[in-house]
Amino acid sequence: MNSHTDIVAFVKHGAETRGIRLSEVAFPDEIVLAPGASERLPAYLKEKGHRRALLVGDPLTMAAANGDELADALRELGIAAEATLVKPNAAGDVVADEATIVQTLLDIQQHGADVAIAVGAGTLHDITRYAAYTAGLPFVSVPTAPSVDGFTSKGAPLLIRGDKITVPAIGPAAIFADTDILVQAPGAMVAAGFGDMLGKYTSLFDWKVGHALGGEDYDPYVAELTAMALNECVASVEAIGARTPAGIETLTRALIVSGLAMLIFGQSHSASGAEHHLSHYWEMELLRTGRRQVLHGAKVGAACAVIVEHYRRWLGQAAAADASGPAAALAAQLGDRLPEVAGWLGELPDAPRIRELLRTAGGPALPEALGIEGELVARSLREADEIRPGRKTLLRMINGRR
Repeated sequence: MNSHTDIVAFVKHGAETRGIRLSEVAFPDEIVLAPGASERLPAYLKEKGHRRALLVGDPLTMAAANGDELADALRELGIAAEATLVKPNAAGDVVADEATIVQTLLDIQQHGADVAIAVGAGTLHDITRYAAYTAGLPFVSVPTAPSVDGFTSKGAPLLIRGDKITVPAIGPAAIFADTDILVQAPGAMVAAGFGDMLGKYTSLFDWKVGHALGGEDYDPYVAELTAMALNECVASVEAIGARTPAGIETLTRALIVSGLAMLIFGQSHSASGAEHHLSHYWEMELLRTGRRQVLHGAKVGAACAVIVEHYRRWLGQAAAADASGPAAALAAQLGDRLPEVAGWLGELPDAPRIRELLRTAGGPALPEALGIEGELVARSLREADEIRPGRKTLLRMINGRR
């Protein structure tokens, strides 16, 4: 897929050639990934008949997206524009929790908004998509960093009383991904986006395991689409790490494609496996202990390497002739599929290679570099699968849970 390809058209064409019906998939009306894309937002809103828009961001993301100029451009077309500056929590982080949701909902009501516009990265999108969904409004995406693959998501991961849960929401009516803005994103956020994509190695593996041994539904096209996006990112890792326009465009396109793949399947199996469960577990622990948050994709990338290492060790023990205890129990669960599962894992890069890729992208490679101590990593490997007990990951099988 080249840089000029219409992303939605590309994804739809691939599905149609495989006989996949997309009539019930709510694709965005428009996805614009190009320099100056955000300048097309006012005309889009005007065409859709919107009259009162609420921009939802924080001071940094509003500045990055030239929020004042964007609001002025909306007003010039007769669209009233107001802004919600989401307030951080006590630790100084903007999080998608009860307080930020209520803040946004109150502003939607006060301003009589008929559309909400997310101006920011993943957390601000989650806040906006859920608030808009609750208020019965559409929302539009203006990403300011290529940091997550959740821009197109119909679910919102929220922190409710400190627990991470994903609740139904809505996907964006349109996405205006302005590469002039995205190339200015902090290097840590770019590296986090790459880490989120790198996690597809283990999520796709876990999905195969869940399908083969747990009876989970599986869509080969969705898996293929996600793998294609992952491979394009890995092939462009140097350009991504250098934050070149081409590298940022490749990363952003991959994140959007991964999101559209989830949209087609209706669930997140292709993009979220045990590596995401570890990431969510770490996030909840940091919140519980009052520590600053770590970028989602940075946690996912580091967790991907941890999971690959963990899986290789356990499958090696399960395959040993003298396997006993938990390793023998795992071998019994896998049965005659054990060599096949081991073969799938062998197709993945090993942990040192994953960490090398993370460093090349400019991000941290080890949990310790994120402030995630060894005890927390070990505990998460024992317990994080309980975050999504309905998912049949290899981690859940290792922990003896069905």
